[in-house]
Amino acid sequence: MANLLSIGKSGLLAAQVGLSTTGHNIANANVPGYSRQALVQQAGLAQNVGSGFIGSGTEVVQVKRYYDNFLAAQLRSAQSTNSMLNAYSAQISQVDNMLADPAAGLSPALQDFFEGVQDVAADPSLSASRQALVSGSESLAVRFQSLSARLTEIGDGADAQIGTDVDAINSYAQQIAKLNESIGSLGAGGNNLPNDLLDQRDLLVTELNKYVKATVVAGGNNSLTVSIGTGQPLVVGKQSFQLALSASPGDQAKGAISYVSGNTRTVLPDSTFTGGELGGLIDFRSGALERVQSSLGRVAIGLAIAFNNQHKLGVDLSGALGGDFFNVAKADVTAGVNTGNAAMTAVVTNPSQLKESDYSMKFAGGNFVVTRLSDGNTNSYSQLPQVIDGVTFSIKTGTPVEGDSYTIKPTLNGASEFGVSQAILNDRSKIAAAAPLVGSAQANNTGSAKIGELGVDRAYLDAPLAASLTLTYDKTSNSLSGFPTDQAVTVTDSAGEDVIYPAGSAVTYNAGDKISFGGIHLAFSGTPVNGDKFSIGKNDGGVGDSRNAALLAALQTKNIFSDATETLQGAYAATVSFVGNKTREVQINAAASASLLTQVTKSQQAVSGVNLDEEAANLLRYQQAYQAAGKVMQIASTLFDVLLTLGR
Repeated sequence: MANLLSIGKSGLLAAQVGLSTTGHNIANANVPGYSRQALVQQAGLAQNVGSGFIGSGTEVVQVKRYYDNFLAAQLRSAQSTNSMLNAYSAQISQVDNMLADPAAGLSPALQDFFEGVQDVAADPSLSASRQALVSGSESLAVRFQSLSARLTEIGDGADAQIGTDVDAINSYAQQIAKLNESIGSLGAGGNNLPNDLLDQRDLLVTELNKYVKATVVAGGNNSLTVSIGTGQPLVVGKQSFQLALSASPGDQAKGAISYVSGNTRTVLPDSTFTGGELGGLIDFRSGALERVQSSLGRVAIGLAIAFNNQHKLGVDLSGALGGDFFNVAKADVTAGVNTGNAAMTAVVTNPSQLKESDYSMKFAGGNFVVTRLSDGNTNSYSQLPQVIDGVTFSIKTGTPVEGDSYTIKPTLNGASEFGVSQAILNDRSKIAAAAPLVGSAQANNTGSAKIGELGVDRAYLDAPLAASLTLTYDKTSNSLSGFPTDQAVTVTDSAGEDVIYPAGSAVTYNAGDKISFGGIHLAFSGTPVNGDKFSIGKNDGGVGDSRNAALLAALQTKNIFSDATETLQGAYAATVSFVGNKTREVQINAAASASLLTQVTKSQQAVSGVNLDEEAANLLRYQQAYQAAGKVMQIASTLFDVLLTLGR
């Protein structure tokens, strides 16, 4: 009787545990991260009674947690990738919407500005045209500055979110470490593990992967070791490590993420973070955002330099040579943790050679080692100044010492510091619309020859024409005389061949040949007669002259970037195209990763998720088992009573 009663009791207890486990599953069916549990039973040890072995009932071996490590790892990886792409997409979509806006983009402002230049070229004497150009210039400057400010605002938002993500990562690391400790203390008895705590810990690890890609390895005493990046441990047993925000050693102005170990902080490179929201934000900040800022600055600096260079080759209403029309931004130079006192400067001097890249410079072995960060190209120079990719690098003051380093961003501030010069704002008559020289055939000439083309280049600014020149044609030698006695003359024929005449010598006349000396370029047309004279002099009254304004207007379609193969609009369009294509690429990848995450989640839930229909069936099964075990105990009690009756 005792054995039968014990068998019934074991069945009753097992059914009771089964009912509790099933009820627990049902109660937590909608709890995130919960893994369904099931009762694992085995037959009790049978007893040898001589004639055979008689069973002793059942025992509960384990409350099993349905969990698949492989599927869990897949889920974490898919979650990390999806969070990274979503974060990147959210950020770059802001840039795309800004640049693609037909009203807020740069293209309308550029078009309005050059229309103002064309209006001045059409009537340089009209004060209203000059004022319209000044207004259009100010509007263009405001557009550059507002676009730059918006990009900076987007970057600041990304930086703030990075700080929030670092705090979240640190919090998750601490919680996982605490759960490691609790699970280790409660789960020391073999299969008897605290399933609910395991679920909480795995949920925290999955949530952690929303912020940063984490690698999980099982450790001793049922703990998990969690690491990030290139193997930096975040959680080891019951100990957690922290991340912190700090300045980058190579760029003090740029925020970086440090790994904290005791009192030591080690700055981690951006490439460490390849997944999660943090990885997406860092990739956007150091990739697309900096490229767009530099590209926009490149357009602004290229426009300012090209326009200034041409403006200086003209004269204003008073006959004075033009000055700077726009302010040109200086390169952003940030010193590292240096021990020397050298102040390094960088100035963009040739937009045609300018690259969409930042640079690092290090003083090592007595040389200046300059690395172009976009492709890693490195060159070493024994001294400065040096012109590299259209940027002049020089030491302004001080002396560098071994190990000193600098980060140079030539175009970072190009758009934010773009502006109209104060001289133009104060006096619109300073607009140099006229050419600096005028040329004419004297009134008493009898031939048909005349000066058909007359212009200057930048070399003219070094030694402007001090007095008028009179060129005289000699029929016998078919030559022109009267050129400056201190300058050689170069003549380029229609085939592009150059002939150089010594200073003070006569020059052979051929209609259409281009004659150059002292930065002055001219060409003749027609046929001269012996003794014909031609005058070249300073343009002191260029009120109605718009030759330089026409050249300024031509800059709209002139190739001034990429080794003279790309226009202003082309350079800006390339930036817009890059952002648009990148946005679309990330959006497509994000949609694909979301689909993959859904599939992996379904696969994981097929193993670990609670099926309420199945649990309802289990309730009935354990209820019947409970009732049957109770019946066994009732029968054992009845038989025991019969035995007692027989003994009376």
